[in-house]
Amino acid sequence: MVKKGKIALFFLIIALFASGIAYFAKPVVNDVSLGLDLQGGFEVLYEVEPMNEGDEINQDSLLATTTALNERVNTIGVSEPNIQIEGENRIRVQLAGVEDQETARDILATGAELTIRDVDDNVLLDGSDLTQNGASASVHPEKNQPIVTLTLNDADKFGEITREISERPLGENLLVIWLDFEEGDSFAEESKKQDPKYMSAASVNAPLHTRDVMIEGNFTTEETRFLAEILNAGALPVELNEIYSTSVGASLGEKAMNQTIFAGSLGVALIFLYMVVYYRFPGIIAVITLSIYTFLVLVVFNAMNAVLTLPGIAALVLGVGMAVDANIITYERIKEEIKSGKSILSAFKAGNRRSFATIFDANITTMLAGIVLFIFGTSSVKGFATMLILSILTSFITAVYGSRVLLGLWVNSKFLNKRPGWFGVKRGEIDEL
Repeated sequence: MVKKGKIALFFLIIALFASGIAYFAKPVVNDVSLGLDLQGGFEVLYEVEPMNEGDEINQDSLLATTTALNERVNTIGVSEPNIQIEGENRIRVQLAGVEDQETARDILATGAELTIRDVDDNVLLDGSDLTQNGASASVHPEKNQPIVTLTLNDADKFGEITREISERPLGENLLVIWLDFEEGDSFAEESKKQDPKYMSAASVNAPLHTRDVMIEGNFTTEETRFLAEILNAGALPVELNEIYSTSVGASLGEKAMNQTIFAGSLGVALIFLYMVVYYRFPGIIAVITLSIYTFLVLVVFNAMNAVLTLPGIAALVLGVGMAVDANIITYERIKEEIKSGKSILSAFKAGNRRSFATIFDANITTMLAGIVLFIFGTSSVKGFATMLILSILTSFITAVYGSRVLLGLWVNSKFLNKRPGWFGVKRGEIDEL
């Protein structure tokens, strides 16, 4: 007797997943962050080198430099820049969606350069006069306000500079601290503005023979911490040598995305057609679980704040193929059991049991390869590896367990008893017991 409750449960599960995918599909797809190869943009790889002999490029130096680069990228208007440290002395910058790539290149190539000038904009001290990583966020000992402190290399040099400045007339006896002074900037013009470009302009009334300099202003604690990191990037001082760059136009990126999506969709459609034609009803189950698999992969991918690239799409399509492979192994085992004369229920249980070890071994080996690629690969390879690992884990949930649950509802309902044709098995192929 057919157990209609299990069949009803099957359709209820499908209805819930179908309605959920229909409701959330558009927001999920819209939230996917696209890499520069899909929406156009600019990528450059820098090698970080010390400017002065004896300076050391360490992890703190690289982190401070990425902070400075992030600040420059914000002026371009790129919402989600990807700036990564690679190895011991390299930084990769990816700016997806940037239109003015030449401006981006110029801004990135300009380091966080600190200069201390007089009111006539003459340079008195620069980043090379600061000790390495010599800037830090602090609090004024008397005013209890957030400040940034700098540590200089030479107290005598600073004493001579402040002696000369202190002898100037009132209003001209100022030390003006600039970050990224550009041609055309001037203290005379900026001092008239409510929000000048220079960071501080302090009066000097006597020589200061000290290595410690305070930058005062209307700073918050977060601003002083951020400012200290930027100043350290300039104070290394470091030299950014471009060793690789590439750019993708917006129209070319859109074309590549459309072509890739079309090719991927066509490939997946052919896979679905093959599964339905060759495996019949289990093939339909596979199509359902693969659709759920694709949706879940995108959901988890968004939750990880990952960026989808062309290699990532390739890994997603590859993941569909691997999930199909898991289904094929299982369904072939079930067909062999049916052909041997076993009942549908016995064949279903035996086929799932015997296929699991093969599927598990195949996925584990691929997972290990993906982990190696992620650890040692560059940014694009990491994107491929991330999607590959995610696809393997998700396919185990859908293609292995999901397919078993959905097909098991029909098998246990006894509706498929004496219907081997629904599994693609002809009655003449079944051995008589």
